[in-house]
Parts: sequence; C-alpha cells; structure tokens
Amino acid sequence: MNIKSTAILFFTMAFHLLGSAQNVKGEFLIQPYLQDAEPNSIKIMWETSVGEESMVEWGLTPKLGKKTKGIAFDINFSESRIHEVKLEGLQRFTEYYYRVKTGKMVSDIFQFKTPPFASDHESFKIVAMSDMQIDHNNPNKFSEVVNDGILQYLEKEFGGKLPNNLAMVMIPGDLVENGTKYYQWKEHFFNPAEKLFSEVPVYPVLGNHEKNSVFYFKYFSLPENGTPAYAEHWWFKDYGNTRIIGLNSNDGYNSSRDQYEWLQNLLDETAKNEEVDFVFAQLHHPHKSELWIPGEEDFTGKVVALLEAFTTKTGKPSIHFFGHTHGYSRGQSKDHKHLWINVASAGGAIDNWGEFEGRDYDEFTVTQDEYGFVMVEVDASLEDPKFTIKRISQGNEELERKNELRDSLVIFKNERKPGVPSVISPNNETVDFTGTTLKAGDFNSTFSNAFHAASHWQIAESNDFQKPIFDSWKQYENWYYKENRQKDDDLTDEKTTRLKSGTTYYWRVRYRDQNLNWSDWSNSASFTTNIE
Repeated sequence: MNIKSTAILFFTMAFHLLGSAQNVKGEFLIQPYLQDAEPNSIKIMWETSVGEESMVEWGLTPKLGKKTKGIAFDINFSESRIHEVKLEGLQRFTEYYYRVKTGKMVSDIFQFKTPPFASDHESFKIVAMSDMQIDHNNPNKFSEVVNDGILQYLEKEFGGKLPNNLAMVMIPGDLVENGTKYYQWKEHFFNPAEKLFSEVPVYPVLGNHEKNSVFYFKYFSLPENGTPAYAEHWWFKDYGNTRIIGLNSNDGYNSSRDQYEWLQNLLDETAKNEEVDFVFAQLHHPHKSELWIPGEEDFTGKVVALLEAFTTKTGKPSIHFFGHTHGYSRGQSKDHKHLWINVASAGGAIDNWGEFEGRDYDEFTVTQDEYGFVMVEVDASLEDPKFTIKRISQGNEELERKNELRDSLVIFKNERKPGVPSVISPNNETVDFTGTTLKAGDFNSTFSNAFHAASHWQIAESNDFQKPIFDSWKQYENWYYKENRQKDDDLTDEKTTRLKSGTTYYWRVRYRDQNLNWSDWSNSASFTTNIE
C-alpha cells in the first residue's frame, strides 16, 4: 500500500471514529414524558438523536438508587430513537424521582406521582385541553397555554410540586397540524410542553389532523385494553374513583361497530363497578357545535346517548370532552347529569363568532371564542363525591386574559333534589287560545347555596303527558355571541305558543339547580282555551 493510500485510509478511519463518537454523544430530541400510569407502575418515554441504551434511574429521593432498562425503536428511518421504559413495583399514590440515560446523554431529575387506589378516596385534578396544532400567525400560543397558563395557574393556586397538583392531562385530538410530518411532533407538541409532560402523564386521542399517522402510535404508549385489532384507537384508564375513556371519532373508525360495542360493554361493566363514581370520555369531534356547525359528527351523538343512558341508569355523572371547534363551550343534557365540554383551543386559530355557520343550541349555556384549558377537580370522598369544572381562559386576539376563571360548575354524584315547584296559574281557568303565561312558585332546596338554574315546562292534552304539544327548557344563562340571551328571564313563568281553541290542556313544570339536579315534576294543572 503506497503512502497516499495509507493516508486516505487513516483519515477515513479517523473521520469514522470521530463521527461515531459524536453520534454516540448525541442529544435529546424530546425530553422524558410520562405514559400509562398505574398505582404500581408507569411508563417513561423520550427521544434521542442516536443511541440504543434506554435506562431510567429512579427512587424515592433525588439520590435515586434504582435502575430499570427498557427498549429503543426507530421513528423516522434515521438514527434517532424513541425509548420506552416501564417502571414496576411502585407504591401507590407515592412521589418518585427519576432521570433517563442514553449513552452519555443524561436528563435532569424529574418527579412523578403514582395514582391511588379507588379505595383510598384521594382527591385529584385533571387538565383537559385540545387543538394545539400550530397557528402560523401565532406559533407560540401552545407554549403560552402550557407555561404561562397551566403551570403558572397551578403554582399560584396550589403551590408545591407539580405532580402533587395534577394527576393527568387529557387531550381530545389535534395535537399537531399534520401528523405525518415528523418534525411537528417535536417542535410543535412535545418541546413546548416538556415541563408539563415530564412530570404529569398525558393521555391523547386521535383528531383528524393526526391523519392516523404512524408517528402518533410510536410516540404514545396508551392503555392496551381496547379492541385488540384497533390498539390505542380506543381505551380506558382508571384514576381513583374516575374512569377515563378515550375514543376515535375520525372517519373510518366512527362507523366501527367494534368501537360502539366495546364502549357499550365497557359501560355495562362500569355500571357494576362500585369503585367508579364518574366517567369522563374524550373524543375529537362535537355532536353539536355553536361556533362551527360543519364540524359536527353524528357518531359523537351516539356516544352521548350511551353515556346519558349509563348516567341515568347508574346515578354516576359523566362528561364527554371534545375539540375540533376552536373555542370553549359547556353544555348539559336535559334529562341526564351529563356534561358536554369543548376544551379548545390550546393553540389552533380561534373559530371566532360569526366566522362560520353557528347555532344557539338548547344544551349549551356558555360558549366563548377563546384560548384556554379546563381544570377538573375531583373530590373522591366516600360520603359525598363530586367534581368541579373550571374554564381558565387566555382570551383571544381581541382581548387577552391572564388565567381568568370564565366558567365553573360543581357536579355531585349523590342526588340533591330541589323541592317540587307549586303550580299557580292558570289552574282550572279559561285562557285565550292565542297564548297564555304559565306561572309556578319559587324555587326551594334543602341544600345550601343551591339556586334556580333551569325550568322545564310541558303542556299536553292528556295528563299523562305522553305527547306534549309544548315543551320548553330554559336555563338561567345562555352566553351566545358574547351576550347572555337569558338575562333577566324569570324562570318561574313561561309564555306559551298559540293553542287550539275550545280545548282542555294540562301543564306541569320541574326545576333544576346549578348542579344539574332536577326536582320531581309538579302536580298537573288544567286550563281551557276559549272558542275562536
């Protein structure tokens, strides 16, 4: 071998060795994040530019002391690797410290807290938010919602450590703008929220913007308790006294008989499970949307019907969280203790009032075209379990808000019926067939702080009310297009529509408090319309 060849070989080998050394050093592309927490186990994932080692050092103190190895796998046909390590043998409702290691790459030390058993009756908090896909006109909004919103809110309200203040993050879809673009997962989703996800488990479901991408299924390790052929498309997770259900409302899956039957069977099992007090489902598309009618999806209506029937049968309140429409809405079913909550937008461009076709639906009492997130505070007490919903707003382009409480509601599991309303007039009277005003007595309840939040009026030609000819449900507030359309409405009276002449009618009413508890129906009263 001549000198020139020897020199080339030497420099080639040196360059290769130098490159290998640099590659082994590598860098964290995505900081550690938490998945699939159980009372005795948790999964930790992260992404590096190179390296197969997947090591978590962990313990009850910052000194750590224990080590657990896991797996590494390809993500984008490059040297970058996703790492997944499952820690087992943990104590329930206990705070742990951890850091991750791949070669010479060592993360900071983070913390997490394992869930309790339901029998511990420990209270906890959840954040629900959605549609953080990037708005190129406002690219830092998701970071603001997380870091200036969630993290600052928790610090100010509760102090102490993040894992003690927040149990999980629920995300009903549209995590990124285009799920098939690898870079968006790192730059638009994980990196802006790394301080949150490193210490609080995150549980997403698929939105339409994920595009059913393989990246979604590689980045997340969700509960494997759905239909086996559709792993991670639908699943459930128990935390204390609450069952979280994740569903897929996207085309190709929203017509799946497998998903519908799985949900039906799960709710049947949940009905018998005495440890579950509440059910919180999440899916991407709304059944009804006041800001954006084209975004509505019939499948969600079928899910709502199942949840309503479950709640009425069992007495266990339920929620369906959704996104797709970029704004906040909070509604409730008329006959069931079931909430409808749009938890957007955590970053996607706001669907402003008047920008798209909308509709003022009876179910919704509050709709706001604003950024923000929803806090759910679950009180798991044995005697009187309840949860509190809080909308924390970041405002919009027109008016900035700084973690402003814009809506709140408390739901009790136990029945807290208001008193039965009295019927006043008309009562055995003759009224004009063009219409009359029904009048009932004042609201009353034996529970402190309960107030009159809704009335439901019915008129029928028979006193069994099987076929009402007039059915009116009014609530104490109806925030639509930035105004309260129910302002100053007296819920103890109701104007009727035009009636048939020379006809005897029966009417009745029931009252609801702000916690969605209905009274029993009043006694019926009758009236007769005059002849035209």
